[in-house]
Amino acid sequence: MSKNKVLNLKDKVDGNEMDLSLCNLTEVPVKELAAFPKVTVLDLSCNNITSLPLEFCSLSHLVKVDLSKNQLTVLPDDLGRLGNLQHLDLYNNKLTILPVSFSQLKNLKWLDLKDNPLEINLAKAAGDCLDEKQCKQCAAKVLQHMRILQEEVDKERERRLLKDKELEKKKETKQREREAKEREARKREKAEGKERKRKEYNAHMAALAVQEQKNKRKEEKKKRNGQMAADKKAAESTPKAQRRSLIGLLFKLLLLVLLGLAGVVGVCHLTGLKEEAVCAPINIAVDDGLSWIREQEVDVRVRELVQEVDIRARELLQKLTSLAPHFLEPLGVAPTATEPVETLEN
Repeated sequence: MSKNKVLNLKDKVDGNEMDLSLCNLTEVPVKELAAFPKVTVLDLSCNNITSLPLEFCSLSHLVKVDLSKNQLTVLPDDLGRLGNLQHLDLYNNKLTILPVSFSQLKNLKWLDLKDNPLEINLAKAAGDCLDEKQCKQCAAKVLQHMRILQEEVDKERERRLLKDKELEKKKETKQREREAKEREARKREKAEGKERKRKEYNAHMAALAVQEQKNKRKEEKKKRNGQMAADKKAAESTPKAQRRSLIGLLFKLLLLVLLGLAGVVGVCHLTGLKEEAVCAPINIAVDDGLSWIREQEVDVRVRELVQEVDIRARELLQKLTSLAPHFLEPLGVAPTATEPVETLEN
């Protein structure tokens, strides 16, 4: 409110009373009223007030309040904070119920609730309020009625709190059970994972062992096959080598025999031993062979080959003749002049 109106409120104050009736108020000037803590009697009757602000309940210094003939439909929930209130006039308003905190107005001695559309039980408790005595009885009975409601409300609140606590407890229990199950599930899952890893590790190691055994057997088989192939090859190559060695040996022996025969023929033809009885059969055989070859009708190429052999034999005999003294001198045999060997005629 403005400063002028504050000054006007001062004009409304008479001792400990303030008369704001018939001021056409639609709301209570709580802030301005709080500036007058010595005012204990407040008259707000015959206005157009529809509700009281919550701040009105802070005016705990009030002892008597007249709110008759207004448009009040409801009172603030904290009305019980007006602990010093003794006289309350609510005549001719539109109230149906009172706040539960009304039971806390322990000093209330006088109450008028007539001409309000009160609910049935509250109206019975309020009575007619036609005189001073009935208004005092109204205050006592309404306080008793509101205390019963307060107790019911408190019990309901307590039941609600207990229910909420039980629900909370059940919720906590379920939460703990869920957490326990989750922990157990995690523990079981962890154990299963560990067991699965252990099995995988064992399977892997077993597979490695099997693979190692396979590789080992394969290596051993390869070695055996290699050894068998080597043995087979050696077995196959040994007879060939032996045959080759035997053939070579036979060829060498034959060559030595031929050389020996050639040497004997040469000695018997070129040395003084040709007259000996030992050389006679050899010389006769050589002469017969040469005669037989001459008598045969052979191909020109064969005759040329025989002639070539004869030439090579003559050269060999000459070499043997040159070497003969070295071998014959120790034996006391003197070599003779070389006689030409008959050749094949064309």
